[in-house]
Amino acid sequence: MIIDVHTHIFPKDICARRENYFDGEAPFQLLYDSPKSRLITAEDLVRSMDENGVDKSVTFGFPWKKDSFYQKNNDEIIESVNKFPDRLIGLCCVDMYSPGASKEVERCLNAGLSGVGELAFYQSGIEPDALKLLEPVMALCRERNLPVMIHTNEPVGHQYPGKTPNTLSQIYELAKTFPDNIIILAHWGGGIFFYTLLKKEVKDVLKNIYYDTAASPFLYTPEIYQAAKKMAGIEKILMGTDYPLLPPERYFRELEAAGMSSSEKEQICGGNAAQVFGLIKKI
Repeated sequence: MIIDVHTHIFPKDICARRENYFDGEAPFQLLYDSPKSRLITAEDLVRSMDENGVDKSVTFGFPWKKDSFYQKNNDEIIESVNKFPDRLIGLCCVDMYSPGASKEVERCLNAGLSGVGELAFYQSGIEPDALKLLEPVMALCRERNLPVMIHTNEPVGHQYPGKTPNTLSQIYELAKTFPDNIIILAHWGGGIFFYTLLKKEVKDVLKNIYYDTAASPFLYTPEIYQAAKKMAGIEKILMGTDYPLLPPERYFRELEAAGMSSSEKEQICGGNAAQVFGLIKKI
């Protein structure tokens, strides 16, 4: 089974008239101002899945600042999961600085969504205030044993739209603050798994952390897979494409170039995600 853990979908009117949603939504405009930045519907996603041999996709919207916008996008996720129950796994996405964030998460989980994400702190980084805001949401997911996906990125290197000011210390503090939550760090977790080579503490702190591969072909050479396998463990790597940013085929090629075995590719491309999302029992 091939599972893509990182995709974005939007309601049809947002796809058709994105400029109507720029006001007061600086992160959304930053990422989607260019017509080259694609916006897709659930139907578009399922069509791509059929073309690329993907069995299931984890999908979500955007952490809109306006309550009405993230509620609208979450409603679309709920409807899409109900329309394609065998193909789509939905997550609830909110702006954590919204006073109604935790209430919206509870609404969406009660409606059948399978976790929360991709939560992002585009302008602030994952600062102490952000951890306090996350607490009620993490508690809801902890009680239900559901994963939370957090947008992270490498704190060095070139700048690009969507790169946040997070630090490795902030990412580590996130894991340390919520040790009993299942957390997926998007975009390889900024490379924090390197520190599992430390003799003390870090392996235990990161025990419930998973890493998705979203945007990897843009950011890393294929050697990242072998490095993550050695440092994080093959069981912690989840294929995420960030579709429609990149198609699954790009990741399949990278896995080949990285020299991963057939069994390793099966784990990364679906086996690990099936366990995280409760589709099969953990070994």
